[in-house]
Amino acid sequence: MTAIKKIGVYTSGGDAPGMNAAIRAVVRTGIYMGKEMVGIMQGYQGMMEKNFIDMGARSVCNIIQKGGTVLKTARCMEFRTPEGRKLAYENLKEKGIDALVAIGGDGTFTGAELLSKEYNIPVIGIPGTIDNDLSGTDYTIGYDTANNTVIEAIDKIRDTAASHDRLFFVEVMGRDSGCIALQAGIAGGAEAVLLPEKDTGIDDLIGKLEQGVDCNKTSSIVIIAEGDKNGGAYNVAKHVKEKLGDSFDIKVTILGHLQRGGSPTSFDRVLASRMGYAAVNALLVGETRKMTGLKGNEIVLTNLEIAINHSEFKLEEDLLEMSHVLTI
Repeated sequence: MTAIKKIGVYTSGGDAPGMNAAIRAVVRTGIYMGKEMVGIMQGYQGMMEKNFIDMGARSVCNIIQKGGTVLKTARCMEFRTPEGRKLAYENLKEKGIDALVAIGGDGTFTGAELLSKEYNIPVIGIPGTIDNDLSGTDYTIGYDTANNTVIEAIDKIRDTAASHDRLFFVEVMGRDSGCIALQAGIAGGAEAVLLPEKDTGIDDLIGKLEQGVDCNKTSSIVIIAEGDKNGGAYNVAKHVKEKLGDSFDIKVTILGHLQRGGSPTSFDRVLASRMGYAAVNALLVGETRKMTGLKGNEIVLTNLEIAINHSEFKLEEDLLEMSHVLTI
């Protein structure tokens, strides 16, 4: 492993604010350690197409504050095949890349682990996803920024809801994870939160809303993760409307992909920088097939296969209880 001379870095899957800060840290740490650094454009697609760029310390100037990813990202179905991974490895070998830093989520790490196992190329993963749904880290890069974006939107929606005595259903990202919905529900003072990890029946939700009316609440906001089992905000609003008629003036807001964009928060910039620095150092001391993570205030390493095992991931029970208690 100490013979590593050239490190490739790439982003894959959904973009997340803070990815550029991670790229910057990886590139500059590698150069400081005397290694050649190569950016792989568009993730696994770039590996297939030899879309490589040599990177120097100045190539990552003025990107730490930018959202998205300067290395771009793409989904590549061909890489999922053994033939595709073989071509990717041959292209990496031709370029002289002998180690990888993968920035992304579970799909990115699944591909990285397969490539590493099949061709014995060292790889370290950096968790970049707004969903915060990877085991082995308290926070993923982009999660804090996405939460702040959602809270800003909810605060503005609250102004309108209160002005017109309305019930707003606000849908946030989270197909399999309710992290954003739960945090936003608590920080935004929502009257109810619907999560993929917890079944909330329409009748239970209506009971909660009617309880709010009895307590003289003149407006309500319900946060719904897109993966909630009731079928998303429009479906929930439809069922509530059918049962309550004109008792509430109901509106629906889908926040969508605006949650992924924007300049990363200070927290995400520092987190990404710490993880990028740690990823390169992990490679150089012989680690492979690991993910950098934050536990407490300490950077730790977790096996990729554990990191992407969603059965290991659970929402905090105290937050679930709190979200229920504080809505009275």
